[in-house]
Amino acid sequence: MGVDYYNILKVNRHATDEDLKKAYKRLAMIWHPDKNPSYKRPEAEAKFKLISEAYDVLTDPQKRQIYDLYGEEALKSGQFPPSSSTNQSYASTSASFPRGGGDYYNQRQQQQPNTGSFRFKPRDADDIYEELFGAEANGGGGGGRGNRGFREGYFRNNNGYGSSSSSSNGGMRKAAAVENVLPCSLEELYKGAKKKMRISRNVFDPSGKFRTLEEILTIEIKPGWKRGTKITFPEKGNEEPGIIPADVIFVIEEKPHAVYKRDGNDLVVNQEITLLDALTGKTLDLITLDGRNLMIPLTDIIKPGAEVVIPNEGMPISKEPGRKGNLRIKLDVKYPSRLTTEQKSELRRVLGSVS
Repeated sequence: MGVDYYNILKVNRHATDEDLKKAYKRLAMIWHPDKNPSYKRPEAEAKFKLISEAYDVLTDPQKRQIYDLYGEEALKSGQFPPSSSTNQSYASTSASFPRGGGDYYNQRQQQQPNTGSFRFKPRDADDIYEELFGAEANGGGGGGRGNRGFREGYFRNNNGYGSSSSSSNGGMRKAAAVENVLPCSLEELYKGAKKKMRISRNVFDPSGKFRTLEEILTIEIKPGWKRGTKITFPEKGNEEPGIIPADVIFVIEEKPHAVYKRDGNDLVVNQEITLLDALTGKTLDLITLDGRNLMIPLTDIIKPGAEVVIPNEGMPISKEPGRKGNLRIKLDVKYPSRLTTEQKSELRRVLGSVS
């Protein structure tokens, strides 16, 4: 029989016009293109047209009778079998769908349709929607058909649903964004990383029922990203009738590091050295965030609170590829807690002449 209009509307073959109206309104609220996010609009447009076509055929007595007897292809092509085969077609159909005698379905079948001048002329999906929803068809505003030209662009435009108009969502409200913290180590923010996040959300299946969908979202952490950087996945929130799904946003959070602390694009490290090292010199050995050994000689006398700056050894600057901030080493001189009389005497001898 081709397309099963009864199955599309989820009704049985006894369905009255009132049954069909309820079924249509329920499905139209789910699949109307204006009630779906942009990424689902091609699918929604196709389903909405099919729902409208099913309603049009099953609520028109002549179309429904021809469809029940001959099927969708004959209904649309206008090519009907000879009248002698009509009874055979009816008998086959009735056997497939046994109903009690005298019901509405059998009454339709027993009356032979007048197919002589019949031409299939489908009603416009927009007309049907406006007829059943009234002002709601235009986003709840008055004027009935005020947005007619705009809607025709959606239902008939072969270029799809693309539109720069701010009304492309039919005045739909978008759900508030859902933010999630994404903890990252300083090493990941230095070198870059790839993280896979599993999300679970409610979506409509083709029958209009909710189901839970699990997805893996891949996040590319770029070298130099900072705390507070946001990565947005548009409309990945739960689907609800008449509401645009929320954006899902991941916000970078920087994990504490055992050695380094970030200050903008710079890296700061605190190092404690002895008084002897401060006076005589020392070579610091640091392991960088990308695993290199960095040898830093201290040849000058170090005063308490001194800072040594190593250029281009800080964090990558995400907006200036190839450039990095500085590594700042803050030095703290550790003084001895006590000295013997002999040690003090020796220090006076050695340092006594130093100004």
